[in-house]
Amino acid sequence: MQSLYSFVIILAQLLLPIVGFFNKKIRKSVIGRKNTMATLRSALEKGPPVMWMHAASLGEYEQGLPVMKALQQRFPNHQWVVSFFSPSGYEIKKDNAFAKATVYLPIDTPANACEFLEILSPDMALFVKYEFWPNYLNELKRQNVRTFLISGVFRESQPFFRWYGKWMKESLKSFEYFFLQDKASSEALKQLGFTNYAVSGDTRFDRVSHQIEMDNTLDFIETFKQGKLCVVCGSTWSEDEQVLLSFINDASSDIKFIIAPHEIKPDKIADLESRLLVKSTRYSQYTEENLKKAQVLIIDTIGLLAKIYSYADIAYVGGAMGTTGLHNILEPATFGTPIVIGSNFKNFPEAKRLQQLAGLYSVSNQEELNKILTKLTTDINFRNQTGMIAGHFINSNTGATKAVSNYFE
Repeated sequence: MQSLYSFVIILAQLLLPIVGFFNKKIRKSVIGRKNTMATLRSALEKGPPVMWMHAASLGEYEQGLPVMKALQQRFPNHQWVVSFFSPSGYEIKKDNAFAKATVYLPIDTPANACEFLEILSPDMALFVKYEFWPNYLNELKRQNVRTFLISGVFRESQPFFRWYGKWMKESLKSFEYFFLQDKASSEALKQLGFTNYAVSGDTRFDRVSHQIEMDNTLDFIETFKQGKLCVVCGSTWSEDEQVLLSFINDASSDIKFIIAPHEIKPDKIADLESRLLVKSTRYSQYTEENLKKAQVLIIDTIGLLAKIYSYADIAYVGGAMGTTGLHNILEPATFGTPIVIGSNFKNFPEAKRLQQLAGLYSVSNQEELNKILTKLTTDINFRNQTGMIAGHFINSNTGATKAVSNYFE
């Protein structure tokens, strides 16, 4: 079965450049992967040992970053390499200050895995959440590289638990230890016969908890907000905006709204503006005067949302109204902000837990959204209580990074 897998992967590698002609995102990744080996050869110094962390995309990178920082302190003489599978992660973090080199992970063919690891010759490899590439894992095992899974998640829907993917279980033997997010993952991994794991928690809690200690001041947000109630709608997709805009267009002028769409393409922003019946301005076009007059501020840039959440009295986090996947609810929660999301979040245990605690509310349609946002905007006691629960949720779940780094004492 592994030979068949490798054949399919090799075929995919040959076909991706053709697909890239019709898909900008795939084209970026194809071009980027062509440069991976050359980038590594030119960036890495001879002599200092290497540690490698691989993350699928931006969210997984944020999970791995606290561990990488902690291990940098324990192993100060090592040089770090970070790899991404997704363009959305690579493009945002390609210039990060923590790694000697940041690259796309070449497609998981036996030849690519062999060449990539021959260049790196890493002392240690860290995979984040559920990135399992059999050829890379098998090559790591062959080279006796210490390999770990951070904030790991196992579900019975994964190939390891299916008849067609049981052969992949062998690649899991490459891991020296699994640091898992939750008990459900440990129970699933135990079914596969593994005992070398610990439920250490989700390192994202550690990552976001530090945000509150940073300088989150944004003068233009203060000018825009003017002390009024502010609803921040973060990482929204069209499905989210479809239900949000009706509420925004009918809302009191005493409520300010910030919308940070996930996609900031000019045509998407123009379409969003065209559907707003209240005065709005874009971040890229704001002046002090139009900030004060606008009821809606559209953030048409990246990198500001984590700080913007510090100004939120209420947060709507996008992705779960459609099928694209819920975005980060922990960023607003760390500021003690009540959270509203869509209803498609079954694969996001942190959202399920916060909902059970009544620090988060899920809606599936316009009527439900209007009801909860009306209550949150008009009932200050309810809003404060919900936000307090969200903040406590973050504080009570930190410590995963320490659990991981203590393993290496």
